[in-house]
Amino acid sequence: MNKKIQTEAVDSLFDAILCLKNREECYLFFDDLCTVNELLSMSQRFEVASMLENHSTYLEIAEKTGASTATISRVNRSLNYGNDGYDLVFGRMEQKPS
Repeated sequence: MNKKIQTEAVDSLFDAILCLKNREECYLFFDDLCTVNELLSMSQRFEVASMLENHSTYLEIAEKTGASTATISRVNRSLNYGNDGYDLVFGRMEQKPS
């Protein structure tokens, strides 16, 4: 885990996120917290990670998401050498009933 981001302020932010109960609450909170571009950038990276997990090519990902190859490469590096955060979330999403 990146020790640079472990601060009281980040802990407080994560605690706030963990208080959210549903998608509508997430929309309300993140709309207040983030700019449109920040939120779209995060969602784009998450979509890129999902597509990489499903073995899509960089070209397919770039065409579908509009992400640059630099962004795709950065996300791929996190998937392969990161803290397994994406894997944790993907695993839990697979277990969640629809």
